[in-house]
Order: sequence, then structure tokens, then C-alpha cells
Amino acid sequence: MMKLAIGEVVQGYRITRFLGRGGFATVFLAQHEQTGNKVALKVGGSSGGGRQVTRLLEVTSRRTAEGISPDELPAEAVFFEPGGMRIDLFDGNEVQHLLRSEGDLLANCTHENLVAVQDRLVVDGAPVLVLEYVRGKTLREKIRSLEGIHLNWFLAIVRALVALKQAGTLDYHGDLKPENIVVKPSGKVVMLDPALRTPEHRVVTTTPHYNPLLLTDSRADVMAIGIMIYEILTGTLPFDEVPWEFAGRQSGGETQRLSLSYFFSYSPPHVLNPKTPQELERIVYRCITVPTYGLDELKTDLEAFISKA
Repeated sequence: MMKLAIGEVVQGYRITRFLGRGGFATVFLAQHEQTGNKVALKVGGSSGGGRQVTRLLEVTSRRTAEGISPDELPAEAVFFEPGGMRIDLFDGNEVQHLLRSEGDLLANCTHENLVAVQDRLVVDGAPVLVLEYVRGKTLREKIRSLEGIHLNWFLAIVRALVALKQAGTLDYHGDLKPENIVVKPSGKVVMLDPALRTPEHRVVTTTPHYNPLLLTDSRADVMAIGIMIYEILTGTLPFDEVPWEFAGRQSGGETQRLSLSYFFSYSPPHVLNPKTPQELERIVYRCITVPTYGLDELKTDLEAFISKA
């Protein structure tokens, strides 16, 4: 991993604070020495994958380079092969390719609910992304501190995803989860860290707890939103053993269909939280289990539920 230190100047940007880390990269707050603009500098690690990230012993909001809170879930590198999928680590070169691809993807996207890339640097031969600094709390921090959660945040995300898809700039995010959603003090939500995607769908970076079928289209985002709402309602995730064992396989069959039915046997939200509104539980069910339920349908259902609340 590129070693950056507080106070160091990187091509005109002075590092001021450590912001956080995930499976593949570390992010620092920096300030441009001439303009005073605050940015987030994202640098890659020597290798990457959520399974290699050190977990701290206790749940905490403290951000440190030594590890992450045990309730956080970094993304994994998923490789699709003829016999199925495997979860493995990226090497240093693959991590650098991931950062370059993210820079290319974000450079073509413009939306207030998606983090913007402001510049792309090369430091000692390695890519560094200069991203918009989004001040606020992640949805994970909101959940952790038991702060009020608003369905309007999810509606804003769905509307943004619909708009980006219609514009042809972002077909799907692919790694939606509480760590990748920041709620600004104004209440506006911003999505971070879209998944790596390759044209032939050979590799994807995603978090299996929120994308257990390892989907590589907008259904991944629909399912992730359903799982996040489930988590907020119940305090737990619907699936423990992830990803689904047949994820990524194209061929069907009775064994695969029975396996999926068994996999989807999660406890309905009202069982764990009797105060769950029936219609919201129905939305969660559709997000998670109905393969034809897409962003447009989710947008319509959320709008209808919120208008009646």
C-alpha cells in the first residue's frame, strides 16, 4: 500500500486526516495548498479483498489504519469462472486497475447523489483518485448510533440510479451497502465506491451480504436496498451464509431452483419486529426475492408508501 502520512504533500494536496479504509483502498482527507479546497484522496493497497482487512475487537466509530469496526463489511473480489465463482484477493496490479476503472467510471457520471471525481493523479507509478469530499455520516454510523433512518434517503438513491441508468452513464452501482452511503448534514445522500465491472462480467467487486446472488445489473441495487431496509427494521441481516452457492452460474436445473428456495428462507421482518408495516415488508420481499422487480417498480412503491406515512 502507498504510504501516506499526515502532513505530507501529494502533488499540491496536503494530507490532513485519515478517513477510512475498505477492502481495496485507503482514503485520506486532504486540502489543496493553493485553493484551500478539501478533497478525499483514495489510494490502493498492495493487495485487496475484504477477507484480508483486520477487524478491531469492539464496534467503534473510530477510524484507524490498523483495522475496521467488526460491524463493517468491506467488498470482496469475485471471479466468475465456467465452474462457478470464487472469492479471492486482488494483487497490487489488479488493485491499481480497479482504481483506474473507478476513475474512468466516475468521470463519465454526473449526479448530485453520486460522489464526483475531481482529478486523477499518478504517484510513484500508482493511481490516486482525487474525489469530492462528502462531509457527513455513513448509513452504517447512523445505524450504529441508533439515529433516525429515513426512507426518503433510499428513495433519493433509487431516483438517482434510475436517472443514471436512463442517461446511459451508470447501469448499476453494484456495491450498495451502509458503508457506501453518506448522509450529509443537509440530509442529502451520496453514494460512494461503485463496483468494478468488466465488459465480459468476469470480475466484480461487491459485498456478498448485500448482493448474495452476485448480480451484475440493476437488480443488485434493488436487492441491496431491500436488505438494508430489512437490516434497519430487524437489526440483523437476512442471510448469514453468503454468497449463494450457485451464484454466477448460468445454467439452471431443479437442484439450483430448490437451493435458491432454501436460501431465500429468511425470517420475515415482522417476526423480528412486530411493528413492521405490512406494505414495507412487502417491498422488502419483492426487492429480495422477485427477479422481475426493478428500480422503476421500487421507486413507485417507495413513493406510494412514503406518501401514505
